[in-house]
Amino acid sequence: MEGLQIALTLFGGLALFIYGMNLMSDGLQKAAGEKMKNVLAMLTKNPFVGVLAGALVTAVIQSSSATTVMVIGFVSAGLMNLPQAISIILGANIGTTITAQLVAFQIGDYAWGFVIAGFIMFFFISHKEKVMEVGQVIFGFGVLFVGLNIMGAAMEPLSQTPEFAALMLKVADIPALGVIVGAVLTAVVQSSSASIAVLQNLASTAGPDGVTSIIGLAGAIPILFGTNIGTTITALLASIGGTINAKRAAIAHTIFNVGGTLLFIWFTPYIARFIQFISPGGGELHAIARQIANAHLCFNVATTIVFLPLIGVLVKIVTKIIPDKEEIKDPMAPLYLDYNLLERPFAAIHLATQELSRMAEIAANMVVDSKKAFLGNDTNAAEEVMAKERLVNHLRDIIIKYLSSIFSSESVTEHQALTISGLMHVVADIEHIGDNCKNIASFAQDKIRNGYVFSDTACAEIYQCFDHSSKMLHNSIQALSSGNTTLARIVKEQEEDLDELEASLRLKHMERLDAKKCSPEFTVIYMDVIHNIERIGDSCENIANAVLDNVNFKDIEEN
Repeated sequence: MEGLQIALTLFGGLALFIYGMNLMSDGLQKAAGEKMKNVLAMLTKNPFVGVLAGALVTAVIQSSSATTVMVIGFVSAGLMNLPQAISIILGANIGTTITAQLVAFQIGDYAWGFVIAGFIMFFFISHKEKVMEVGQVIFGFGVLFVGLNIMGAAMEPLSQTPEFAALMLKVADIPALGVIVGAVLTAVVQSSSASIAVLQNLASTAGPDGVTSIIGLAGAIPILFGTNIGTTITALLASIGGTINAKRAAIAHTIFNVGGTLLFIWFTPYIARFIQFISPGGGELHAIARQIANAHLCFNVATTIVFLPLIGVLVKIVTKIIPDKEEIKDPMAPLYLDYNLLERPFAAIHLATQELSRMAEIAANMVVDSKKAFLGNDTNAAEEVMAKERLVNHLRDIIIKYLSSIFSSESVTEHQALTISGLMHVVADIEHIGDNCKNIASFAQDKIRNGYVFSDTACAEIYQCFDHSSKMLHNSIQALSSGNTTLARIVKEQEEDLDELEASLRLKHMERLDAKKCSPEFTVIYMDVIHNIERIGDSCENIANAVLDNVNFKDIEEN
């Protein structure tokens, strides 16, 4: 019965630790999500920059798994190449060591203080979103240490049992067994940070002699290596169903962590002595948590230094393991959306924006094709417009569903919710552009079928409208994908010009009609075409307004 009580307490403490870690990570992502997106957007082909970006993102959001899953999603979407992804994953391994450093501060005596302060900020100052986000981080930080305290209390009687002491002695004497224990534990709890926290707590527990650690630093280091292997399971699972490069990135992550373990495990006694030399002194039970944190940091930094110059070789290895093959893509399928990233709203919104930009590009091609169909009497172009209109409608449904799924995430901030709402309106506006192009293509088919011939003047005027709307659509797409407010304001000015152009052309056409220079049966088609083009301009302005509204709200929120 006593054993059951110890087990329940131990796993209850672990559950609280993981809950606190996730709560803290979600709060940090809410507070820093947009900035993290900007960090990833700054990536260059320089692997060193990728390592720094990966370390920074992971240190801020406190989850290497989140960073790795996000990177695999970006690779699968084609927004990041394989060498970039590998360099970021290397950096993520360094960034995740921050958690162990925090745990090593041993501030468990103040855990309830953090819980109370965070609870007050999180639950009672709910009208200020930034305060809520900080409160969530503090509350999660406190719960994390409450969980650690509970685990520590459970391990004290456990460490005094002869069976457990014998097991720890066996693990300490057989490094390979330690690696397996660390890998299995991390694969089960899906968090290397939680596994290392358990390890720090275990190592800080006295053995039967009441003086020395039950496992010691030399016994803890192989388990530490194993946690790095176990955490690769998350990346491998995230790559299922992804592109070839996404699978390669996950395999590279595994090779990196397994390779580092195989390289350094032979030097465990020397590593332990080195870590003890660079770490603060004091009794073993007092210092070992910090020593484990330092060993975690040194191991991941050293492994990154070894593998960083070998990224090209690593790419070749994973390419051999997963060779190129022709991937048959469904032309109606989205290219960028990844449901694995729904709990990382800033990343999921980025992918949704990319898919929207792709949808807008298809609509832009429809504008070109509808112009060819009407002015060039091109029946093939008209049929192309009809086919693309079906694709645009299909993408509309898929993107709306994806945005709705992001919206339902508990991690969405007020600003992100506004962004999602704006993107939903943008989806509708792009779909309207497709409808307008379909209308023009239908007019073209009527024109060709009935043998209507417009005057050179009328054709030149329609061409002028098409040209103006194409420029507007190009600028609105660029504003949407980059958040460029200057382009968004230019689109609004262009829309005013298009309104004036439509009014002017209507007047000119009526003058031609009055002077008997134009046939009355052409009037309806002429007016309908320029009106549909003007409505394309209205949709472009709506897209520009969505960009401006999003940025303006963000400025208000930050002030």
